[in-house]
Amino acid sequence: MSHKNVDDAVKESTAGQVDKRPSFSLWRVTSVVGLAMLVVVPTLFWLERNGLLGTENPHSAHAQGGFRRREVSPFDLSNVTVPKEEIRSGGPAKDGIPALSQPRTIDAKSANYLTPEDRVIGVAMGDEARAYPIRILNYHEIVNDELSGQPIAVTYCPLCDSAAVFDRNTPRGEREFGVSGLLYNSNVLMYDRDDQAESLWSQLKNEAIAGEQVRNRLKLLPVELTTWGDWQSRYPATTVLSPDTGHRRNYSRSPYASYFATPSLMFPVQPTSDQLPAKEKILGVRAGDKVRAYPRSIFSEQRRRVEDQLDGKHLVVEFDPATESLRVVEADEGVTWMYSLWFSWYAMHPETEVFE
Repeated sequence: MSHKNVDDAVKESTAGQVDKRPSFSLWRVTSVVGLAMLVVVPTLFWLERNGLLGTENPHSAHAQGGFRRREVSPFDLSNVTVPKEEIRSGGPAKDGIPALSQPRTIDAKSANYLTPEDRVIGVAMGDEARAYPIRILNYHEIVNDELSGQPIAVTYCPLCDSAAVFDRNTPRGEREFGVSGLLYNSNVLMYDRDDQAESLWSQLKNEAIAGEQVRNRLKLLPVELTTWGDWQSRYPATTVLSPDTGHRRNYSRSPYASYFATPSLMFPVQPTSDQLPAKEKILGVRAGDKVRAYPRSIFSEQRRRVEDQLDGKHLVVEFDPATESLRVVEADEGVTWMYSLWFSWYAMHPETEVFE
């Protein structure tokens, strides 16, 4: 058969058949889409893991209507001392917000990730001082640490802007605390990792509300909520938390900025009070059975210092206009304090008097 006859035979055998090979353009589109998926999916996962995707805080994804829904608790609430229906899931599960234990620290000169305006919780004990940046506590809420030989728990609830430092030594020994994932009156409930029943502790009530240690209290320690620049200027030898926490978080991002920019709450609280704006920053002080709130709004350039008596105890509160922060500079033994927003403090302490 000649070459011409072979070509004719091939043409005849393929006549009427559809070419099933993909066109070049279709192959190219498919390849591009496939390559894009290989790049985009891992990138989105990485961004989500590192807190770079979107601007929501850990609690904001738990929405149902105006407030967040309740869920079944992983803890035993059989002896709970507060209304069980008012305990709510904050969104993340138990330890979904990972508390830090024995964290790495660095000296002030090495803390180049902080600006002078960054807010910090400051603790000074003995010859040591340490700063705990809010930009880190936003993602961890509890730091189990030791300062000047003293086991302490530095706690911060972003929803209440509440700061308190507790002695981790108790009659049952040294304790370590974790984030339960539950809230009461929009405030973090800590759980006791060293307790078989994992007792639940309310930060702002400073009391175990469920578990083996129900109604027990922790010892409150002196605390300041100020700026890094102010703290460093008064404690130049201070140490500070390292951003190398062992967790992949974007500590440069403030996940609660939009929350603080509005008067609305994410979770319901009871009772409420309109004596002050809900998100007014206050210093909450207790002496004996008396509780008093010192609103930041009553202080000014002209009124920087307040001397007061509470249940027979003397204390002095000072205001720094440069940092817009309050601190207790003098206090008799038995006077304790925390920082909070008004709505959450009042919900926990409705007997509170407001200093005017």
